[in-house]
Amino acid sequence: MPSCGSQIILCEVPIRFDNYVGCSHGCKYCFVTRKADISQVKLGESTQALREFIAGKRTTDTQWCDWNIPLHWGGMSDPFQPAELQYRRSLDCLRIFAETQYPLIVSTKGTSVLSRPEYLELLRKCKAVVQVSMVSPRFDVLEPGAPTYHERLASLEKIAAASLRLIVRIQPYVREVKSDLLKYFQQYRNAGVYGVTIEGIKYFHKVRGMVKAGGDYVYPCSGLKEDFCQLRDEAHKNNLKFFCAENRLRKMGDDMCCCGISGLDGFRGNSANVVRFIHDRRNFKYTSHMTTCSSSSSCFKAICQNSVFSGLLPDKSFADIMELFLHDRKTVTAFMEETAAKQKN
Repeated sequence: MPSCGSQIILCEVPIRFDNYVGCSHGCKYCFVTRKADISQVKLGESTQALREFIAGKRTTDTQWCDWNIPLHWGGMSDPFQPAELQYRRSLDCLRIFAETQYPLIVSTKGTSVLSRPEYLELLRKCKAVVQVSMVSPRFDVLEPGAPTYHERLASLEKIAAASLRLIVRIQPYVREVKSDLLKYFQQYRNAGVYGVTIEGIKYFHKVRGMVKAGGDYVYPCSGLKEDFCQLRDEAHKNNLKFFCAENRLRKMGDDMCCCGISGLDGFRGNSANVVRFIHDRRNFKYTSHMTTCSSSSSCFKAICQNSVFSGLLPDKSFADIMELFLHDRKTVTAFMEETAAKQKN
């Protein structure tokens, strides 16, 4: 079944669907490799599980959501990686999305598969926002199993014509490629891209010039803000929307939801998250189900694995636990410190 992980406290669309386990793109920076060996690709969540979620069935970690929240397809593996040509599981999923008109956001580098006629024909019938991950041609050596940057660039026009919106996903951003991005924005616009979404790189280990944030080492805000201002101006100059997936700087984006779904009919995310509370408090809202359903807090289990939180989840609502993150600074500090320590071991 579609599941909800640690992004629940930060993300507007935290429920992900992965019909494959593992990924052959071999991206050297992939965060999933911190937790698992993803070199072997096999089938993941089934089409039956997808149908059941769309029909309203929920598991313990998605119990908090009682509406048709957009599914984030491809959160842990790429649905259009080369294995798809063998299994055709994603093609079957596209048929379901087209049939049910359920809203989705799909993230991929697999443009060589997605741009095939049979995939585009189905994609055109879906309520789909497509995010194509592509940073710079210099990243080709870091993504040995994926289509090259220029191969992805050549596919954008076809994919844009078949989707509700096409977003170029610039993640992870490194400051050395800023000049590359500035010269490609016009080509994105000409291909029909709606906007770009960007987030700075995160390192698991200490790196010179980086600062500690939670369990990661990241760019200081000042440097990113300087770059993002310039990139945002260039995006707007080319009639591209600019979305900021960097949680510390989310307000720099054209909308607080960095996936590019704002204003689309039927695409309603979850505004009850920490980032929205910090940057846009007047639009932070719980649903009535989040406050009254006593079993809706299980979605926090992925991040509440320390001694402070572990005893709090049973019989608590989504709102009960979220309020702790929002207002109990001491408890949250303890959580962050213990989580970071566990990640190092």
